Amino acid sequence: MTSLLTPALVLICWTLIMCLWMYATRIPAMQKAGIDATKMKEKSEMDVLPKSVRQIADNFNHLHEQPVIFYALVFYAQLAGSTTQLMIYAAWTYVILRIVHSLIQALWNFIPARFGVFFLSTLVLILMAGINVGALLAG
Repeated sequence: MTSLLTPALVLICWTLIMCLWMYATRIPAMQKAGIDATKMKEKSEMDVLPKSVRQIADNFNHLHEQPVIFYALVFYAQLAGSTTQLMIYAAWTYVILRIVHSLIQALWNFIPARFGVFFLSTLVLILMAGINVGALLAG
């Protein structure tokens, strides 16, 4: 657990769990709604699915947005040699916050709580970027 790459692996695995959860809820909902995926022309045709199903799919999409910055920062730090204990703690904090964000969005979707967790995770990314920039300037 001392590797900076381990939190990245955990977030990758979490993303795949969300993918499975999305398909486990979306496919039955599509069948129930009579949606034939082979005849769909636009994503908006999925808007008839229950909100609870769409929330899980939305979160899966969100895991391909901001976390891209996380992956870049982790791999930069690993390759540039700027891995510190603070960076590892920050990476784990980010992953935990993203998992919490997923669970809030998929199960409850209370926007103020989601935003609070998202904001904290953004601050963690800023810290990680700062650590990398600091290491670059010091080196």
